[in-house]
Amino acid sequence: MFGKFPLSILGLTLGSILTIIGFIAYGMHNATLNLVGFFYGIPLVLGGLALKASELAPVPYSQPTPPAIVELREQQATPTQTKIRKDITRYCYGQQAHFDQALEYLELVPSDEDDIPIVTGLRETETDGAYTLILEFDSPYVPLSAWQEKQTKMVKYFGPDIDVRITPTGEDKLEVAFIKVLHTPAANPV
Repeated sequence: MFGKFPLSILGLTLGSILTIIGFIAYGMHNATLNLVGFFYGIPLVLGGLALKASELAPVPYSQPTPPAIVELREQQATPTQTKIRKDITRYCYGQQAHFDQALEYLELVPSDEDDIPIVTGLRETETDGAYTLILEFDSPYVPLSAWQEKQTKMVKYFGPDIDVRITPTGEDKLEVAFIKVLHTPAANPV
């Protein structure tokens, strides 16, 4: 429910309103509202600030998804593709970067955790009739060769019915395409 809306804003807004009500009630000698403002408002403000400090904004689409691709997604997208798309297009808290756990498992995180590759955008398209989810990475500390070495491990990790293709798009930039594998029906022996 709150994936598209930052919880930090909710905490800060409600906390600020209750705190202001508490201060006004204090000035008007209304002990009940004063307590509500101080006991609920201030902790909500502090909680909102804590969430804001650890907030990770959604990854933007680099281009709009055409209706034909949305229809293709609904027909072909694997659970893994759907989970990746939903996870990186929502607000997250307490993570260093979107996709960080997968990158750690794939050993694509340098020794300094601050140098993790960053997902800068995503887009949806089709490749030879198959639904394709493309993640765009800024990867200045992990070379393309390291990504290419892990391609087979990526195919196994993101698992059945997904092919992974890595394409360089510029200096320190690359795209990882998650392509739905289309199974052709076996020919009937005559």
